[in-house]
Amino acid sequence: MLFTTKNLDPKYNNASAFQIALFSLNSAATTLYLVLMEYVAYYINGIVGFTVVFASALLTALRVFDGLIDPMIGFIVDRSQGRFGKFRPFMVLGNLLMLISVLLMFNTTHLVPDALRLPYFVLVYVIYVFGYTFQMIVAKSGQTVMTDNPKMRPLTSYFDSLFVTSCYGGAALYASAYLVPKYGGYTNPALFREFTFAIAGLSIVCTILGVIGIWNKDRPEYYNAEGTAQKIRLRDYWDVLRHNKPIRQLVASASVNKFTSTVYNNITVGVMLFGIMMQNYAMAGEIGLLTIFPNLIVVTLGVTLAQRIGQKHTYTLFMYAAIVLQIIQMFFLIRVDISGVSFSNLCGTTVAFMLIYILLNGAKSVSNSIVVPMIADCSDYEVYRSGLYVPGFMGALFALVDQVISSLATIFVGLMVAMIGFTDVLPQVDDPLTPELKTMTVVMYCVVPLLGWVFSLIVMHDYELDKKKMQEISRKKHQRRELLHDRLGRGRKDDSVEETQI
Repeated sequence: MLFTTKNLDPKYNNASAFQIALFSLNSAATTLYLVLMEYVAYYINGIVGFTVVFASALLTALRVFDGLIDPMIGFIVDRSQGRFGKFRPFMVLGNLLMLISVLLMFNTTHLVPDALRLPYFVLVYVIYVFGYTFQMIVAKSGQTVMTDNPKMRPLTSYFDSLFVTSCYGGAALYASAYLVPKYGGYTNPALFREFTFAIAGLSIVCTILGVIGIWNKDRPEYYNAEGTAQKIRLRDYWDVLRHNKPIRQLVASASVNKFTSTVYNNITVGVMLFGIMMQNYAMAGEIGLLTIFPNLIVVTLGVTLAQRIGQKHTYTLFMYAAIVLQIIQMFFLIRVDISGVSFSNLCGTTVAFMLIYILLNGAKSVSNSIVVPMIADCSDYEVYRSGLYVPGFMGALFALVDQVISSLATIFVGLMVAMIGFTDVLPQVDDPLTPELKTMTVVMYCVVPLLGWVFSLIVMHDYELDKKKMQEISRKKHQRRELLHDRLGRGRKDDSVEETQI
């Protein structure tokens, strides 16, 4: 059974499905702010007054900065071990910094004198960057202490997919079906004021629940076999980077996937697809929310497969599925008029679009969400390979390339829409559909992810951390811990411990 905790092998560090679900809400807490930041381009373009290209370039530069500080934060996490654990303090601090920054960013930047708006916005955004990095690295590295049981670790993908889909779908529905009609569009500062307070409140709740989820696991005995903090040196990271091939492969693959997902999830692309091509922008939120349950069925299938065949093969299998479905969707958008698609008009076009969307979104959710527990696999592999427990570096390395590469998505979208004439103002829901706009929508929503997934499959071709390898790693970790505990036990009795080669 998917959530069963009966008869779990005691040699593993086991966790209940409830604990894993609660800790996954930490990812939801960061995702909520990430969703909110998808709308920042509309805020600084339509309200603050920055041009489309300048706003895109500015946000890209700030996201690159975000990626560059990730290794520093990872180093701090790896060397930390205090009264309140290794991970919990960073969860709380990160959420607090994001709370302060977004409330200032979206509610005061347009009130600052014109000459000071740019430096003010950059300063407040930098605060957000530090907060997001603190909490996001824990979302990736904290998986290592939750469980190393290959039957339970894939559940992270299930709950992450559920919560991330809910965050994106719920926020899109809230913005498109409620805020936009209420305030008349993204040029009203009151829209962003209400949006930020709603997001901040939900994120605080998710963070509190995430802290509860990891509470009993955020203890020294789960950090490494010795149960004590390691003295990590910066040069250790170079050794990890040179010899840990799986993390290099996973970073390359997942970062390209993140770039593509950032493009097709971009709020501007959503406006072009649902607002202009479909002429029903409310559908952008409705479809995300109403397809959560069908999407969950696909994700459940993916997690069940991961428990049986391993995370590597599940990851690649669902990317193949996404490629096939994306090709179908691309030809559908090219050949079919989707202007009448609506839940109030359940015609053949609506049903076909919904079916393709559900299956494709489910396949993308599996391949995107399963990356997080795969990072934990790479961290376990490093303990197996060198004895170093560096989950912060693993999460930071992933985040570094992820942020730098995916940051290009923002300026990529800005440049693409500028090429078809939107140089000063981003596309709006009431703009007319032109052949150029339709072509650009298909390119960003379909062609870009197709190319990204093909590249990812090539990179992951010889990724070695399959189910069999991870079982071997878990056995070695268990043997290492038992030998060390026996050695320490003899030391307490004899007051002398001989060095043992483990």
